Amino acid sequence: MSTPEPGDWTPGLVALDIDGTLLAWVDGAGTTYETITPRVHAAVHRALDAGTHVVLASGRSPHGMTAIADLLELFGLPPGGGERLWVVASNGAVIFRYDPGHELEVVHEETFDAGPAVRAVLQQRPGAIVAIEDRGRGYRVSSPFPDGELSGEMSLAEVDDLVSRPVSRVIIRDPDATAEDFVALAADLGLHGTDYVVGWTAWLDLTPVGVSKASGLEHVCRELGLTSSDVLAIGDGRNDIEMLRWAGRGVAMGQAVEVVREAADDVTETVHDDGVAVELERWF
Repeated sequence: MSTPEPGDWTPGLVALDIDGTLLAWVDGAGTTYETITPRVHAAVHRALDAGTHVVLASGRSPHGMTAIADLLELFGLPPGGGERLWVVASNGAVIFRYDPGHELEVVHEETFDAGPAVRAVLQQRPGAIVAIEDRGRGYRVSSPFPDGELSGEMSLAEVDDLVSRPVSRVIIRDPDATAEDFVALAADLGLHGTDYVVGWTAWLDLTPVGVSKASGLEHVCRELGLTSSDVLAIGDGRNDIEMLRWAGRGVAMGQAVEVVREAADDVTETVHDDGVAVELERWF
């Protein structure tokens, strides 16, 4: 789709990344401030008031996303009218519905055998640590992650136990490596049978082949009677690249790395300058 102009197009769905998009990173740490600025909050609610669906799409696990939905106060407003919110979690591997009065309802999940890929990475980076989601509680990990990087509780387990059954997502983290180290490592290994995304640092997300935020949003769009051309997507990370390319309008945050900016139709301001609000104010 060619880049739309205000007056010619109104997004039917706004897909929002969380960390680095809605929430600002804490300098020098692998965590974000859990606050939404008033300008971003107001811009999101103008979209809701216009009848547009707002969908959170993140690499976070489901239990790490519900608090952000609460901060945005996404419930009981048009177009949902009190219906549960659609959320795309775990980089598209888990899709769930949520509202504060009920437990989250997983409506779709993709799983895969992560064992071969995990063992291949650990052969090259034996000091790396592994985590899988322990839904509703936190994560099962081979060793503790740095403070603030994972939400919820961490419980220790052997790697063989962690990958002994199909999972929706695996995180591999090496505090002694860099993001560039992991980009090169993943490319060299090929990681057959799985897709991968390198995060803001030496953080590798493994997911089933063909699964991304774009595939998760495609599922939501089918349920809502929409298509990708109806979607405005905003994100800042490598795990947003497929989503930005897929959406009718994909917008990168101002602080995004160049490969993410190149995948987008446009670039907004940084998260510190309310880039989400700047883009939404163009349409609402």
